[in-house]
Amino acid sequence: MTRAPSIRQVLGRKSGPAEGRLPAFSLYGEPGAPAAELLHIEPIQSRSKRYDWEIDAHVHQGLHQVIWLRSGPVEAMLDETRSAAKGPAVIAIPPGVAHAFRFSPASDGHVLTLNAALLAEGDADEAGAALQALFAAPCTLSLDGASPDAVRLQHLFEALQAEADAADSSASPVPRWLARSVVWRLAQLMRHDQAATAQRRGVARRSVYTRWVVLMEAHYRDHWPVSRYAERLGLSTERLNRMVRTETGHNAQALLHARLAREACRRLVHVAAPVSRLGYELGFDDPAYFCRFFKRHTGLGPRDYRARALQATRGDAAAPQAR
Repeated sequence: MTRAPSIRQVLGRKSGPAEGRLPAFSLYGEPGAPAAELLHIEPIQSRSKRYDWEIDAHVHQGLHQVIWLRSGPVEAMLDETRSAAKGPAVIAIPPGVAHAFRFSPASDGHVLTLNAALLAEGDADEAGAALQALFAAPCTLSLDGASPDAVRLQHLFEALQAEADAADSSASPVPRWLARSVVWRLAQLMRHDQAATAQRRGVARRSVYTRWVVLMEAHYRDHWPVSRYAERLGLSTERLNRMVRTETGHNAQALLHARLAREACRRLVHVAAPVSRLGYELGFDDPAYFCRFFKRHTGLGPRDYRARALQATRGDAAAPQAR
């Protein structure tokens, strides 16, 4: 059998691992189509030790796999992603994802490989939702070793390993029940981690958005291009626009123009100065351009807007006398 590319070769390869020549295994080193009801669990060391702690790049077609690293290190390649982790950690590998690992003699844990159809029996909706949450994308999740979640997972994997090793395991439904429990528990952890990550990103985004608002208030009359604001915030123009649109539904340039127009309205009503002077104070060197800008955003020219606003103000003042 032709040996697959090693993880050393894969991790150093710029073009990525998926070149159409990776071997597909049911279990690593065992070619052949996966059994329709495959559910297999083994200690990490039982197979990785045979291969000098290095699992070369390969794929599993139609099989989901979970690496439970209770302790020790691992270097992992999941499609185009390279990472390193220390136990306790979980690595979820959807079907068809190219993956490779480098463990060490200190690496301890379990490898669970299963056909999803086996878990979908019975309460298919719940099992399907858990599988989707856990295997939506290849990922690595690190845990606190002292956390109840890590302890609970270790107990589940130990129980599943013991049941799978029992003499009557092929006739027993217990391994399947425990495997579903493992998938459900991991899916819950994945959902919580994703929610926490989204919350952290939201807080960080709002913090940057606040800095953008402060910067806009300081410089909107200077007519900075959006790219200059982005540079000051350490963002690309695209990221700044995406953040502003997420918060307001509009891009950064639209907010800058709206702020200018709002300030122009305020000054036209409350500052008794020529329109050309107000436009100059707002950064418009050309009075005609200021008039066009203002009309585009309000529907009225500056003089018409001022006249209408003053007329409305006089009408409000005279209204009590009319009554």
